[in-house]
Amino acid sequence: MDILYLLIPFSVVLVLIILAVFGWAVNSGQLDELEGEGNRILLDEDQAP
Repeated sequence: MDILYLLIPFSVVLVLIILAVFGWAVNSGQLDELEGEGNRILLDEDQAP
């Protein structure tokens, strides 16, 4: 039962960290164009001469 005093605050801090990282990713434009990266791999831009 004493372990709950450690696990509950730890899980709350972990959720706050995850939310902060997700908020940073959304605000910095990481999730703006999801299909562009999938299409970029199909292009042959770096062909050897």
